[in-house]
Amino acid sequence: MSPPSAARPLHPEVRIGHVHLKVADLERALGFYCGVLGFELMMRIDSGAAFVSAGGYHHHIGLNTWESLGGSPPPPGSTGLYHVAILYPNRAELADALRRLVAAGIRLDGASDHGVSEALYLRDPDGNGLELYCDRPRERWPRDAKGAMTMYTRRLDLDGLLAEAKAR
Repeated sequence: MSPPSAARPLHPEVRIGHVHLKVADLERALGFYCGVLGFELMMRIDSGAAFVSAGGYHHHIGLNTWESLGGSPPPPGSTGLYHVAILYPNRAELADALRRLVAAGIRLDGASDHGVSEALYLRDPDGNGLELYCDRPRERWPRDAKGAMTMYTRRLDLDGLLAEAKAR
């Protein structure tokens, strides 16, 4: 089955605005997203929801327990969200994110150099997949002889990235 064809592509400035995650324990989730990753708490709705952001935006991530209080992550082999990708503005900020994770004792699921980006993969306290990444400048994206983008997956040098965080 071939994918459907759009009459015309989306406007190039269309973006994914925010993600809203179901969590089992709101305080634990806030401890991770604000305490470890460094997002700012923008607003709470009673004890059931909170909205966090970077830079004062209304919210990048919504967290709620409306349908999930005390719940468990979805079992392997089920459908749902694979991961949320959080874009850092540059390598130095991604390095700082790695420093925060190491300081908090958070284990990574993986770390990859994709040619177009560098990425850290992990799970939040509720088992939601996260990708923390930074893009390389477009002019440095790998391309084949015809100019088509050629992403790949290679091991990311975590020691080199962490050294950049310590140099800040």
